[in-house]
Amino acid sequence: MIIEEEKKVEIIEDKTKEEEFKNIPNNETHSSKRYLIAIGVFLIVFLGIICIIFGAFTFYNYQNNSIIAKGIYINNIDVSGLTKSEAKDKLGKVYQDKLSNDITLKHNDFSAYVKTSEIELSYDLDSAINYAYEIGKSSNIFKDNYKVFTTLVTGLNITPTYTFNHENLIKILNETSKTLPDSVVESGYYIDGNNLIVTKGTSGYEVNAEATAKEIEEKFNDLNFLNEAINLVVTKVSPKEINVEAIYNEIHKDPKDAYYTKDPYEVHPSENGIDFKISLDEAKNLVLSSEKECTIPLKVLYPNVTTNMIGQEAFPDLLATFSTHYVSNAARTTNLRLAANKINGYVLLPGKTFSYNTVVGERTIAAGYKEAAVYENGQVVQGLGGGICQISSTLFNAVLLSNLQIVELHNHQFVPSYVKAGRDATVVYGVKDFQFKNSRKHALKITCSVAKGIAKFDIWGVKEENEYDVNVYSNVTSRTSSYIKSSTYRTLKQNGAVIKNENIANFTYKVH
Repeated sequence: MIIEEEKKVEIIEDKTKEEEFKNIPNNETHSSKRYLIAIGVFLIVFLGIICIIFGAFTFYNYQNNSIIAKGIYINNIDVSGLTKSEAKDKLGKVYQDKLSNDITLKHNDFSAYVKTSEIELSYDLDSAINYAYEIGKSSNIFKDNYKVFTTLVTGLNITPTYTFNHENLIKILNETSKTLPDSVVESGYYIDGNNLIVTKGTSGYEVNAEATAKEIEEKFNDLNFLNEAINLVVTKVSPKEINVEAIYNEIHKDPKDAYYTKDPYEVHPSENGIDFKISLDEAKNLVLSSEKECTIPLKVLYPNVTTNMIGQEAFPDLLATFSTHYVSNAARTTNLRLAANKINGYVLLPGKTFSYNTVVGERTIAAGYKEAAVYENGQVVQGLGGGICQISSTLFNAVLLSNLQIVELHNHQFVPSYVKAGRDATVVYGVKDFQFKNSRKHALKITCSVAKGIAKFDIWGVKEENEYDVNVYSNVTSRTSSYIKSSTYRTLKQNGAVIKNENIANFTYKVH
């Protein structure tokens, strides 16, 4: 059968292989065994070395468990081998030193500086140090050894997180934009006397605050940015178009008439108005045709009822009166009347200050003033406006009796003939002024007259609930052949009792 033949062949082949194996020399068999043994020994030794290294590495890590592993940096500052406290001290000094520098901003030749404290820039060093310290301390020796080994070989740089005040930075950048030498100049206007001056702006650059802030923030991860200038991101812009109609609406003002009320008792002052002297269309054409600047004429709109025109009924109570005598002299009398007329009817609102030189004005020939006797450099000479100090002195005494606050006061070189020592008030335009403040609750009205050898001042207003009885007196404190010294006082009484006694002035006069 075919099957039996195949079996016979297999048997023969097996016997042949067995015989071949038996015929292999003994030395080849022994060599193979030695090879296998050598490999085994090598593996055992190798594994032993690995275990020794691993154990040593593990022991090293255990022994250095209180310090940061080797090869670790925080913002490129080596902190390996340091305790957390040592790392904090080292980093703190570096960061403190670096952050003491300003952030430098540049635009062409222009430089600006931002203090890190202004934007509250700070770094979270504690978190970075804690992260560095925890490397190799997970209690998994295999994981820890691997991590410590890789940081030792390749190194690890940790970047601390930071915070800053973005809003403050934007504000600073916007302010910096205004200081650029080539910044945009916006159009504008101002009033000069009776003219409106309109100036046209010019194109320029402005800082793109948000874009610049982004550029700055991108540098925060590397402290070296404080050693380098950062370019400002700027945009070229044109000035806003001049809106003449808007300007008109801003400056135009209708006049307001003065009026008073009795409940409450109050004087409402008049106000002048203002308007273009030309039409709005003419003003627009004037602005369009000008290259840099143009002038639009203005006109004052006066009220029908000024403050000084308010009737006497608004000032029901006579608070004080004072008069002085003058010698009939045509030129001097003219001067007295000119000055008095400027003051007559003047209304002084609560809290406001009266300036004699401002109200009376400069004493000039054009104003009608004449030459008359004045004190100058210790001598009596002829001077323009001579005699008007009698008006200021008479007013001064009425003011004292009204219990008003004296703001500025000067005495003459010599004691004048029309008042006692300590009771005068000299004025020189642009040099010496007599000023007082309405320190009462209600408005005052000053009336005066110069007639029949008497200069008289009356001060009107509203008596207060706790009105004082006012007494003014002056004493000569010393006298020599060269000078006279005096002191002036004001005493306030209520129900006969002295409430206040104040020293108003201490004057020194020359002797004729």
